[in-house]
Amino acid sequence: QVQLVESGGGLVQAGGSLRLSCVASGGTFRKLAMGWFRQAPGKERDFVARISSAGLFTRYADSVKGRFTISRDNAKNTVYLQMNSLKPEDTAVYYCAGETAPNRYDYWGQGTQVTVSS
Repeated sequence: QVQLVESGGGLVQAGGSLRLSCVASGGTFRKLAMGWFRQAPGKERDFVARISSAGLFTRYADSVKGRFTISRDNAKNTVYLQMNSLKPEDTAVYYCAGETAPNRYDYWGQGTQVTVSS
């Protein structure tokens, strides 16, 4: 079983930056592909970004391409989401998740709130 804890959320003005972190414990982090998702009020949880277990491959939602960067440090059991050029529509609770099978995420953190003011 893997436990995930996100941090780094907060309030930022439009155009600003934040870096989210997600620390894993209790399992074999380096074997898991990891993803970031977000959920805005009244909306479904949406995919944001994914990184392969070794960090060689990444994938992004079209809405964040060129602005967000996912990375990981397997020595620190941590996955990051660098968010630049933030927009008010990026406001959401952001979750990291561990992928146990293709497109199946069974491990989830508690989420961290990101609020972007206009």
